[in-house]
Amino acid sequence: MKKVGLFFGSFNPIHIGHLILANYILENSDMEELWFVVSPQNPFKEKKSLLKDHNRLDMVQLAIKNYPKMRASNVEFSMPQPSYTIDTLTYLHEKYPDYSFALIMGEDNLEGLAKWKNSEMLIKNHQIIVYPRTFEGEKKDHEYIQHENIAFVNAPVIELSATEIRQMIKAGKNVRPMLPPEVFEYLDGSAFYK
Repeated sequence: MKKVGLFFGSFNPIHIGHLILANYILENSDMEELWFVVSPQNPFKEKKSLLKDHNRLDMVQLAIKNYPKMRASNVEFSMPQPSYTIDTLTYLHEKYPDYSFALIMGEDNLEGLAKWKNSEMLIKNHQIIVYPRTFEGEKKDHEYIQHENIAFVNAPVIELSATEIRQMIKAGKNVRPMLPPEVFEYLDGSAFYK
């Protein structure tokens, strides 16, 4: 079985924090590949601030072109929206029966995992790799902390958000150090986020 980590997100835009985290997980786990699954619409986020799907996919492809173990996936583009992780995993298992998929998520998402569609089935049938995040609210012991399918990784915490980057672009501030060079060039030559 080929082991693949799935890193879901809107990647609006993808930034160096995403790459640092993805590379850390690849280098410190048994994952053979990591796929950035570009989500058309997160059920918990409004769509109005999103760039078009293909623009975000283009940026991911540009960002990872020098990382042979990373892939950009548009699997959710043709699925019903909003997209639910469990439906995407079911589809991927049918399409790639020889692959074993693990879900990569931030500690902040683990807090709300019980609200996800078919969360119990998700946890029972899939490995979940959880990376540390700083987030608003009180940290509490997760109900899943002892679950055999959930693994916490000690990845670096990157205090960087796509929301902050979009706001800085709109304000005309320099975001070059926060983005992969190819993504900066892509955005710099456009009116995106302005």
